Formats: sequence, C-alpha cells, structure tokens
Amino acid sequence: MAEVEGRVWKMARAIAPLRREELPGALWSAGLIFCALCSFYILRPIRDEMGVAGGTDKLAWLFTATFLVMLAAVPLYSWVVARFGRRTIVPLVYRFCALVLLGFVAAFALLDGSAQVWTARAFFVWAAVYNLLVVSVFWELMADLWRREQGERLFGLVAAGGSAGALLGPLLTAALVPKLGASALVLLAALFLEGAIVCARGLMRSFRTGSQEHVHEAMSMDARPIGGGALAAFALIARSPRLRGISLWVVLLTTTATFAYFEQARIVKAAITDPGERTALFARADFVVNAISVALQGLAVGRIIPRLGVGWTLALLPIVSLVGFAVLAASPVVAVLIGFQIVRRAADFSLAKPAREVLFTQAGREAKYKAKHLIDTALYRGGDVAAGWLYSGLGALGVAGPGLCGVAALLCLPWAVLSRMLGRAGANEQGEEDRAKEAGHSPANT
Repeated sequence: MAEVEGRVWKMARAIAPLRREELPGALWSAGLIFCALCSFYILRPIRDEMGVAGGTDKLAWLFTATFLVMLAAVPLYSWVVARFGRRTIVPLVYRFCALVLLGFVAAFALLDGSAQVWTARAFFVWAAVYNLLVVSVFWELMADLWRREQGERLFGLVAAGGSAGALLGPLLTAALVPKLGASALVLLAALFLEGAIVCARGLMRSFRTGSQEHVHEAMSMDARPIGGGALAAFALIARSPRLRGISLWVVLLTTTATFAYFEQARIVKAAITDPGERTALFARADFVVNAISVALQGLAVGRIIPRLGVGWTLALLPIVSLVGFAVLAASPVVAVLIGFQIVRRAADFSLAKPAREVLFTQAGREAKYKAKHLIDTALYRGGDVAAGWLYSGLGALGVAGPGLCGVAALLCLPWAVLSRMLGRAGANEQGEEDRAKEAGHSPANT
C-alpha cells in the first residue's frame, strides 16, 4: 500500500507543484469534478442535437428560458446555503439534478409527436442549467477549502480531473447512443452524479486530518451554515468592485461564446443534414477539446498561473478569441469553425477557468457561495440571453456571418484589458494579506 501511495505521490508531484499533505484533497477534488463533468458531457452532444432539432431560430428563446430558470433558482439556492453546511450542499444539489434527469428519462419513453419537440426544448434548457449548477457548486466548494496560493498551484490539476471526465463523456455518447438511445445515456449521467457525491464525502474527510484541534475545526466548518439572506448575492456584487469586475468578465465571455455557438448551429446545420452525423461531430469536437485540456491542465497550468500571473492567464482567452473570430469571418466553413471552437474552448477550460476560480479564493464565505453562484449561473446565462438577442437582432438587420464575427472580435479587446485589471487587483490584495499576516493579523475578506 505504501509503495502504491509513493508512486501516486511521485506521479502527482511531476504533474503539479503540490505538497504531500495536499495530495488526498487534490485527488478527491479531481475525482469529484471528473464525475460531475463526465455526467454533463454525456448529455452535451444530446443537448446540442436537441437544440438543432428544436429549431435554430428558437435558440434565442431557449437561452431566455434558461436565464429565467437560473434567475429564479438563485434566491432558492441562497436560502439552501444559508441553512446548510458545505457537507450537505453538494449531495443535496447533485441528487436534485439526478431526479430531474430521471424525469426526462420517463418523458422520453412516454411522449411522442409534438410533445417530443417540447421535451427536446425543455431538455436543452435543463442541460444548460444543469451544467452551470453542478460546476458552480463544485468550484464554490474549492474556493472555500483552498487558499489563493494553493489554488494557483493546484486548480490546474483539479481541473484536469474535470477535463478527463469531459473526455470520457463524449466517448461514451458517441459509442453508446446508436445502440442504447438517448434515454439510457441520461440515466448513465445520473449515476455519475452519485459518484461525485462519494468523492465529495472523501474530500471532506481529507481535510479532517492533523491535530485534534484541526479535525474539530474542519468538522465544524463542514456543518456550519453560510448564513445571510436569500437575496444577499445581489447586494454583495453591488458593493464589491472586484465582484463587479468578475461579473463583467463573465458577461464578455458568454457574449463571445454565444456568438460562436450560434455560428456553429448555423454553419453545421447548413453543411450536415443528418442528425446522427451532427451529434457525432459535436461529440468528436468535445473529445479533442478535452484531450487538449487534460494535457494543459495536468502538465502546465499549475506552473503557468504562478509564472504569468492570474491576469495574463485570463487574457489569453480573449486574445485567442479575437484571432479566431477574425479567421472565421474570412472563412466561415465547418473545418474553420470546429478548429476555432476547439482552440477557444480548450483555452477557456484549461487556462481561463482555473485562473478565474483563483480570484474567488480571497472572497468571504458568503460571497463564495452566493455571489459566485449568481455570477456563475444566472449572470452567465443572462449574458447568453443578451448575446442571443443581439445576434438575432443584428441578423434581422441584414448583418451576415462575417459581420457578426467582427462584432464579437471587437468585444475581445476590452475583455483582454479587464483580464489584466482583475489580475493586478487580486495580486495587490494578496500582497496586502501577506503583509498583514507578517504583522500578526489577517484582514477580513470582503
């Protein structure tokens, strides 16, 4: 056993600059997000095909419905975290998501005709909600458990677990959907959520080690409710310039991502008429994205963020997006589109996502669970909605694909500048915190 443990430690240490005592928590964290993202990525190609089948002209309405569901869920989620500790939050949310998925399994089996079209649209909306919900809850827990300095070193390794799950999910879908159909895969996605709950429990236990005093403190934090009101998330963002900056960054991310997604739906539908071929194409693209992400996150991100800093790491995504939209405007064909989507999404998942999560490690507990949740879910989908209607409105005015790509490219410029500003602000706060610790006291997180 000790020999196996030693091999795991050497392998993990070669991948990321972690300390021996951090290894169990990092592995459980990676396992948790592996199961959660594998669950979603089993569903993602099915969701994308259902979005096309439901009508590409209805995508803006589907994005609007998703935003409204997320907005309504924010106060409910804030109410839950105000009353339960982090030990309860993950199992509660993940089991609720699994129950909804089981409801869709029943709907797929029992409904037919026009009801299937509405079921497909409802599934598209829920899958979009589900994705952000399970991922946001995970990263809220990460921000609560790990410090900023640990996040810079470890979040790449942790995120690699998610990318590995996202790598397996499309493979399972591509291999099994022709044989088993969509319903069986939705059921499989629900089972992976149970695996995530098992990992969450192991993660909690891994932080209850050391002295008796430390174990008692960790168990107390696990059970302690976050507190506060159901609408606290809105006030927290309104009061904090840093949270407002992160909010704007996310809106720019979702706006450009939505323009790319709508272009994907338009170009792919025009080029490929068979639904099965479209689903397989989406699955293969997801596989390549996540293969790149696993390699970058596992081997490089833990060293890139400390060297480049959070700001420059965040800025890489808008720079990649700017170049990609320019190339797509010049050559709007499937090969260019898929290539752009692969590079952009790999940069998002492997670099920008871990860097953005590091920013929240310095927030207070209520901000980590409530303000972060509002930003990651309702605000994220609100950016989708605004971008969807902007895309549709510009299209109605006669702006063609190249022009729409040009609009998205222009948005990448302020997005890159904001990335640098957020990185500098976070570094300044970290410096103040380190100086305060050296002086013998620690400032409160705000």
